[in-house]
Amino acid sequence: MKRLLIVLILFFSYTTYSQTAEEYFYKGNKKYNKGDINGAIEDFTKAIELDSNDAFAYNNRGLAKSKLEDNYGAIEDFTKAIELNPDYAEAYYNRGISKRMLNDYSGAIVDYTKAIELDPDFAFAYNNRGLAKAELEDNYGAIEDFTKAIELDPDFADAYNSRGVLKYATGISDGCSDLMMAKELGHNVHPDAMKNICN
Repeated sequence: MKRLLIVLILFFSYTTYSQTAEEYFYKGNKKYNKGDINGAIEDFTKAIELDSNDAFAYNNRGLAKSKLEDNYGAIEDFTKAIELNPDYAEAYYNRGISKRMLNDYSGAIVDYTKAIELDPDFAFAYNNRGLAKAELEDNYGAIEDFTKAIELDPDFADAYNSRGVLKYATGISDGCSDLMMAKELGHNVHPDAMKNICN
C-alpha cells in the first residue's frame, strides 16, 4: 500500500510539473471567466515562467490585474506584451483603458490611436478614445470618435449614449435621438439625462 501511495504521489507531482505554458494559459482563461481572478493571475504567471515570450499571457495577466484595479501592474504587463508583439492592437487598447483609469487621458489617447492604426475597424478603441477626449474637453473630437464607432458597429449602444450627451452639451443638437437609440439597444440611459435632453 505504501509503495502504491508513493507511486501515486510521484505521478501527480510529475503531472503537475509537466503542464505546459499553453495549458496554464488556458487554465488562467477559464479561471478568469469564472471570476477567480487571483487564480487566473497565478496561472498566467506560471505560463509566463514557462514561456517568457508569450505576449498573450502577459496581456491576459494584465487584464486580470486591471480587474483587481492594479492598473500600474496591468500597464507593466500590457507594455511587456507590446514589446514582444508590437502589432498587438488589443494590448495597446487594454493599456489605454488602464491609463484612463489612472486619469492619464493623453496617454490613453496615444494607445487607443495606435490600436486604431493597427486595426482600423476597432470600434471599441474609437469609443474609448472618444471617452478620453471628452475627459480632456475635446468634445468635437470625442463626437467624431463616437460617430466612427457607430459607423463600424451600428448597434453600439454606449457610443450612441455618449454621443447624445455630448451633442447636447456642445449645442450641436439636442442629442435625444442618440439617447433614444441607446435605450432601444438596451443601454441603461440615466433617467435625468432622458428628462433633461429629451424634454
